Amino acid sequence: MMRRWLSGPSAKPLLFVAALMPFAWLLWGALTQNLGPNPAEALIRSTGDWTLRFLCLVLAVTPLRVLTATPALARLRRMLGLFVYFYGMVHMLCYAWLDMAFVLGDIARDIVKRPFILVGFLALLLLTALAATSFNRAIRLLGARRWQWLHRAVYLVAGLAVLHFFWMRAGKNDFAEVALYGAILAVLLGWRVVRAWRMRRAAMGGRTAA
Repeated sequence: MMRRWLSGPSAKPLLFVAALMPFAWLLWGALTQNLGPNPAEALIRSTGDWTLRFLCLVLAVTPLRVLTATPALARLRRMLGLFVYFYGMVHMLCYAWLDMAFVLGDIARDIVKRPFILVGFLALLLLTALAATSFNRAIRLLGARRWQWLHRAVYLVAGLAVLHFFWMRAGKNDFAEVALYGAILAVLLGWRVVRAWRMRRAAMGGRTAA
Protein backbone atom coordinates (compact mmCIF):
# COMPACT_ATOMS: atom_id res chain seq x y z
CA MET A 1 0.00 0.00 0.00
CA MET A 2 2.73 2.47 1.02
CA ARG A 3 4.89 1.52 -1.95
CA ARG A 4 1.97 2.02 -4.31
CA TRP A 5 1.28 5.45 -2.81
CA LEU A 6 4.94 6.50 -3.10
CA SER A 7 4.88 5.58 -6.77
CA GLY A 8 1.62 7.41 -7.42
CA PRO A 9 0.97 10.99 -8.54
CA SER A 10 -0.20 12.24 -5.13
CA ALA A 11 3.05 11.54 -3.23
CA LYS A 12 4.94 14.66 -4.31
CA PRO A 13 2.08 17.16 -3.86
CA LEU A 14 1.36 15.81 -0.37
CA LEU A 15 5.04 15.95 0.54
CA PHE A 16 5.20 19.54 -0.74
CA VAL A 17 2.25 20.59 1.44
CA ALA A 18 3.60 18.73 4.49
CA ALA A 19 7.07 20.27 4.07
CA LEU A 20 5.57 23.77 3.92
CA MET A 21 3.55 23.34 7.11
CA PRO A 22 6.37 24.34 9.52
CA PHE A 23 6.91 27.53 7.50
CA ALA A 24 3.19 28.26 7.51
CA TRP A 25 3.03 27.70 11.26
CA LEU A 26 5.95 30.08 11.86
CA LEU A 27 4.48 32.69 9.52
CA TRP A 28 1.12 32.48 11.26
CA GLY A 29 2.81 32.75 14.65
CA ALA A 30 4.68 35.87 13.51
CA LEU A 31 1.54 37.50 12.07
CA THR A 32 -0.49 36.77 15.20
CA GLN A 33 2.39 37.67 17.55
CA ASN A 34 2.31 34.21 19.05
CA LEU A 35 6.02 33.29 19.03
CA GLY A 36 6.81 34.16 22.63
CA PRO A 37 8.60 37.11 24.20
CA ASN A 38 11.41 37.10 21.59
CA PRO A 39 9.84 36.38 18.19
CA ALA A 40 13.03 37.21 16.27
CA GLU A 41 15.01 34.59 18.17
CA ALA A 42 12.15 32.11 17.80
CA LEU A 43 12.09 32.55 14.02
CA ILE A 44 15.86 32.31 13.61
CA ARG A 45 16.14 29.29 15.87
CA SER A 46 13.10 27.45 14.47
CA THR A 47 14.11 27.88 10.82
CA GLY A 48 17.58 26.60 11.68
CA ASP A 49 16.08 23.60 13.45
CA TRP A 50 13.90 22.78 10.45
CA THR A 51 16.89 23.05 8.13
CA LEU A 52 18.64 20.38 10.19
CA ARG A 53 15.53 18.20 10.35
CA PHE A 54 15.08 18.24 6.59
CA LEU A 55 18.79 17.54 6.14
CA CYS A 56 18.36 14.44 8.30
CA LEU A 57 15.34 13.41 6.21
CA VAL A 58 17.29 13.79 2.96
CA LEU A 59 20.15 11.67 4.25
CA ALA A 60 17.68 9.08 5.55
CA VAL A 61 16.11 8.49 2.13
CA THR A 62 18.80 6.18 0.74
CA PRO A 63 19.14 3.99 3.88
CA LEU A 64 15.35 3.65 4.09
CA ARG A 65 15.12 2.91 0.37
CA VAL A 66 17.75 0.15 0.62
CA LEU A 67 16.70 -1.35 3.94
CA THR A 68 12.98 -1.44 3.07
CA ALA A 69 13.50 -2.29 -0.62
CA THR A 70 11.37 0.71 -1.59
CA PRO A 71 12.97 2.31 -4.67
CA ALA A 72 10.07 4.77 -5.03
CA LEU A 73 11.43 6.70 -2.04
CA ALA A 74 14.14 8.07 -4.33
CA ARG A 75 11.44 10.14 -6.08
CA LEU A 76 11.10 12.30 -2.96
CA ARG A 77 14.79 12.99 -2.33
CA ARG A 78 15.14 15.96 -4.68
CA MET A 79 12.13 17.77 -3.21
CA LEU A 80 13.35 17.16 0.33
CA GLY A 81 16.78 18.49 -0.67
CA LEU A 82 15.24 21.67 -2.06
CA PHE A 83 13.36 22.14 1.20
CA VAL A 84 16.67 21.90 3.08
CA TYR A 85 17.82 24.84 0.97
CA PHE A 86 14.51 26.66 1.40
CA TYR A 87 14.61 26.51 5.20
CA GLY A 88 18.34 27.29 5.23
CA MET A 89 17.72 30.39 3.11
CA VAL A 90 14.79 31.48 5.30
CA HIS A 91 17.06 30.96 8.34
CA MET A 92 19.69 33.23 6.78
CA LEU A 93 17.10 35.84 5.77
CA CYS A 94 15.65 35.91 9.29
CA TYR A 95 19.14 36.53 10.69
CA ALA A 96 19.94 39.20 8.06
CA TRP A 97 16.62 40.96 8.60
CA LEU A 98 15.76 40.55 12.27
CA ASP A 99 19.29 40.62 13.72
CA MET A 100 21.15 42.82 11.22
CA ALA A 101 18.38 44.92 9.55
CA PHE A 102 19.78 43.98 6.11
CA VAL A 103 22.88 46.19 6.64
CA LEU A 104 25.26 44.34 4.33
CA GLY A 105 28.43 45.79 5.84
CA ASP A 106 27.42 44.71 9.34
CA ILE A 107 26.43 41.26 8.05
CA ALA A 108 29.81 40.80 6.33
CA ARG A 109 31.70 41.85 9.47
CA ASP A 110 29.57 39.57 11.63
CA ILE A 111 30.21 36.59 9.35
CA VAL A 112 33.97 37.13 9.56
CA LYS A 113 33.95 37.88 13.28
CA ARG A 114 31.81 35.01 14.56
CA PRO A 115 32.96 31.51 13.54
CA PHE A 116 29.55 29.85 13.98
CA ILE A 117 27.99 32.30 11.52
CA LEU A 118 30.87 31.81 9.07
CA VAL A 119 30.38 28.04 9.21
CA GLY A 120 26.63 28.39 8.68
CA PHE A 121 27.22 30.76 5.76
CA LEU A 122 29.62 28.29 4.12
CA ALA A 123 27.03 25.53 4.51
CA LEU A 124 24.43 27.76 2.83
CA LEU A 125 26.79 28.48 -0.07
CA LEU A 126 27.25 24.74 -0.62
CA LEU A 127 23.49 24.22 -0.41
CA THR A 128 23.06 26.93 -3.05
CA ALA A 129 25.38 25.03 -5.40
CA LEU A 130 23.49 21.79 -4.76
CA ALA A 131 20.07 23.41 -5.26
CA ALA A 132 21.20 25.11 -8.47
CA THR A 133 22.36 21.78 -9.91
CA SER A 134 19.52 19.60 -8.65
CA PHE A 135 17.72 19.44 -11.98
CA ASN A 136 18.05 16.95 -14.83
CA ARG A 137 19.56 19.53 -17.17
CA ALA A 138 22.40 20.14 -14.70
CA ILE A 139 23.14 16.41 -14.64
CA ARG A 140 23.41 16.41 -18.44
CA LEU A 141 25.61 19.52 -18.47
CA LEU A 142 27.97 18.36 -15.71
CA GLY A 143 27.96 14.68 -16.56
CA ALA A 144 26.75 12.05 -14.13
CA ARG A 145 30.13 11.43 -12.49
CA ARG A 146 30.94 15.10 -11.84
CA TRP A 147 27.37 15.71 -10.67
CA GLN A 148 27.64 12.86 -8.17
CA TRP A 149 30.93 14.19 -6.82
CA LEU A 150 29.45 17.66 -6.41
CA HIS A 151 26.38 16.38 -4.60
CA ARG A 152 28.50 14.44 -2.15
CA ALA A 153 29.11 17.88 -0.67
CA VAL A 154 25.89 17.26 1.24
CA TYR A 155 28.04 15.30 3.71
CA LEU A 156 30.20 18.39 4.22
CA VAL A 157 27.03 20.45 4.64
CA ALA A 158 25.91 18.06 7.38
CA GLY A 159 29.21 18.46 9.22
CA LEU A 160 29.16 22.25 8.90
CA ALA A 161 25.53 22.40 10.04
CA VAL A 162 26.25 20.43 13.22
CA LEU A 163 29.36 22.54 13.90
CA HIS A 164 27.29 25.71 13.39
CA PHE A 165 24.69 24.41 15.84
CA PHE A 166 27.37 23.32 18.34
CA TRP A 167 29.11 26.69 18.40
CA MET A 168 25.80 28.51 18.64
CA ARG A 169 24.78 26.47 21.70
CA ALA A 170 28.25 26.56 23.29
CA GLY A 171 27.59 30.04 24.70
CA LYS A 172 24.55 28.70 26.55
CA ASN A 173 26.23 25.41 27.49
CA ASP A 174 23.26 23.56 26.00
CA PHE A 175 24.34 20.56 23.95
CA ALA A 176 21.42 18.12 24.27
CA GLU A 177 19.89 18.88 20.86
CA VAL A 178 23.33 19.17 19.27
CA ALA A 179 24.15 15.66 20.48
CA LEU A 180 20.84 14.35 19.11
CA TYR A 181 21.31 15.79 15.61
CA GLY A 182 24.98 14.84 15.63
CA ALA A 183 24.11 11.24 16.53
CA ILE A 184 21.43 11.00 13.83
CA LEU A 185 23.73 12.37 11.15
CA ALA A 186 26.62 10.18 12.34
CA VAL A 187 24.44 7.06 12.01
CA LEU A 188 23.21 8.08 8.55
CA LEU A 189 26.68 8.91 7.28
CA GLY A 190 28.19 5.87 9.00
CA TRP A 191 25.70 3.63 7.22
CA ARG A 192 26.91 5.03 3.90
CA VAL A 193 30.56 4.41 4.79
CA VAL A 194 29.87 0.80 5.78
CA ARG A 195 27.77 0.20 2.65
CA ALA A 196 30.44 1.69 0.37
CA TRP A 197 33.11 -0.44 2.06
CA ARG A 198 31.04 -3.61 1.63
CA MET A 199 30.30 -2.82 -2.01
CA ARG A 200 33.99 -2.21 -2.66
CA ARG A 201 34.95 -5.49 -1.02
CA ALA A 202 32.31 -7.33 -3.05
CA ALA A 203 33.59 -5.74 -6.26
CA MET A 204 37.21 -6.64 -5.42
CA GLY A 205 36.13 -10.18 -4.58
CA GLY A 206 34.35 -10.45 -7.93
CA ARG A 207 37.47 -9.29 -9.81
CA THR A 208 39.63 -11.75 -7.87
CA ALA A 209 37.28 -14.62 -8.68
CA ALA A 210 37.29 -13.67 -12.35
